[in-house]
Amino acid sequence: MPLWKRNLLVCWFGTFATAAGMSLVVPFLPLFIEQLGIHETGAIERWSGLAFSATFLLSAIASPIWGRLADQKGRKLMLLRASLGMAIVMALMGFVQNIYELVGLRLIMGGVSGYVAAANALVATQVPKEHAGSALGTLSTGMVSGTLIGPLIGGWLAEQVGIRHVFYVTGSFIFLAFVVTLVFVREKFVTGERPQLSNREVWKMIAYPNLLISLFLTSLMLQVANMTIEPIVTVYVKQLLHNSAHVAVISGLVVSASGISTVFAAPRLGVISDRVGAQRVLMVCLCVSAILFIPQAFVKTPWQLMMLRFLMGASMAGTLPAVSSLLRQSVSRSIAGRVFGYNQSARYVGNIAGPLIGANITANFGFRYVFYFTSLLLVLNALWVYVLDKRSPAEPS
Repeated sequence: MPLWKRNLLVCWFGTFATAAGMSLVVPFLPLFIEQLGIHETGAIERWSGLAFSATFLLSAIASPIWGRLADQKGRKLMLLRASLGMAIVMALMGFVQNIYELVGLRLIMGGVSGYVAAANALVATQVPKEHAGSALGTLSTGMVSGTLIGPLIGGWLAEQVGIRHVFYVTGSFIFLAFVVTLVFVREKFVTGERPQLSNREVWKMIAYPNLLISLFLTSLMLQVANMTIEPIVTVYVKQLLHNSAHVAVISGLVVSASGISTVFAAPRLGVISDRVGAQRVLMVCLCVSAILFIPQAFVKTPWQLMMLRFLMGASMAGTLPAVSSLLRQSVSRSIAGRVFGYNQSARYVGNIAGPLIGANITANFGFRYVFYFTSLLLVLNALWVYVLDKRSPAEPS
């Protein structure tokens, strides 16, 4: 097996494990906070939001820093640092005695993360150009499936072994990713062979800075688009059902529908992007996704909403590998780690902003306007990418 394929498989597993680890607390976080002594409903909701968002907030800040070190010290080292750090912090969460310790460890979890950005940089700089789209598409399914399956695993484990033991099991799983990465990932990298560049020097090395910024904003907008429905989906489904029967289960299916289709579609759309170009795939996927948001505002049943979310997930699946391919084409190998770190920061900001935007639009204007707003956002983003990228940049050395 070629080196890049073996590294891709290992990075996929590590990406899946770490993404699942960051999201699995979703179904039982309020219950765990109640166990820690917080009993008033409003306080539980506030602390749940703070504890969940803390990880992504600090991840957004730390990702460029780890990306810079990846360029200077090697991407494999960053993979090992992130997986080992997350495994230790995850296990420690099982020992917390109060809400402050939990929020503190969630912050540290965000600070030590960075596996996804390092994995993207490693694969993007090793894979042959003709396979870049398919490889990055496959890698993206690790993060999507981890984020999708994590809450399902977390909820099931909480019932089977207890909430605290979930952290121990998950920490062990992420530690397995550390061991597999240590043993199987290979990278030809000599420490100190690359100069330490300031942020200003990095941007001077970028031939198309406006294109790069547009790609970062695309990553942010895609996460916003994915997450705007998160805080309202249960209420929306309940309204469509006209009763409360099986609301939780059906809401979970609605949320999962887009993730499931993304897992299946991303590698295939990555192959297409290798053939016709990443920019074309990105443009088409953004436009199709924008169109599919509109009918979601007019559905009459949860099953119609689920089907539209499934189709939307398939259309948005092509955006992740396309953005990664265009990022790699736009920068040299020596700064790829930092650039992918910036891109990952944009995604984490979208994770935080999406639910806030969705909840506020719903509260002020109603459900339908969430879908209108998100559709408009994707259309504007598609137009911006088109204007800034009329000429495709040549592959840097």
